Amino acid sequence: MKNNFLLFDFDGVIADSFDLSFEIQKKFWPQLTENECRKRFEGNINDVFNDLKAPNNSRTEEDRLSIDLFAEYCPRMINEAQVVPGMKEAIVELEKNYTLIVISSTITSPIKEFLAKHDLAKYFAWIMGNDVHKSKVEKIKMVFEKYGIGASDCVFITDTLGDMREAARMGVGSIAVAWGFHHLETLLEGSPFRVIPKPNELIAAVSDYFKVVKQ
Repeated sequence: MKNNFLLFDFDGVIADSFDLSFEIQKKFWPQLTENECRKRFEGNINDVFNDLKAPNNSRTEEDRLSIDLFAEYCPRMINEAQVVPGMKEAIVELEKNYTLIVISSTITSPIKEFLAKHDLAKYFAWIMGNDVHKSKVEKIKMVFEKYGIGASDCVFITDTLGDMREAARMGVGSIAVAWGFHHLETLLEGSPFRVIPKPNELIAAVSDYFKVVKQ
C-alpha cells in the first residue's frame, strides 16, 4: 500500500459522461437546460434528487426517482461512455506511486464493469459508489478508518464544486479537472489546489500537492 491516496470522482473525470447524464435527466425533466443540469452538481446530487419530483408523479416508495435514473443511466454508461482521452495513461502512471480509490455517486457495480471493460479496474484499491453511502463525506471517513490515514494523506480529484465542498468538510484538498461537469468559473469557487486542463498534467499536479501538504 502506498502512503498517499488519490480519491477519484468517476463521472466526468474518468468517464466522459456529461452529455449522457444530461440526456437522461431531460427524459425526466424535459425543460431542463444544460446550465441547470450542471448546477445540480454544486452540492451532493442525491440531495438534489431528493428535493425533486418527476413530472409524471406516479412513483411509489419502492420505485423512487433515483432508482429510475440509475436504471436508465448505468447500462448506457457502460456501453456508450468512453474513458476521457489521456486518463487511462495517467491512472496507470499514478498507481505506481499512490493508492487509487473511486468515490462516486454512481452505483458501484456498473463503475466496476466500466473500469474492467477498459482494463482499469485493477488499478483501484477500492471502488465506492452510491450504494456504499450517498454522502461522499461519509465515504471519505470510511477511507480514513479502513487505512488508518488522515486528510493530509489524500487529495480528491474531481470535476464538480459539490465534490470539493464535501471533501473540504473532511479537510481534504482537491485538484479540479476542467474537462468534466463544471466549467472553470464554477470549479474556482471550491478553491482547488489546481485546475488542470488535460489529463497529462495530473501527475505533476498530484506530486506538487503532496509536496505542499507534507512540508
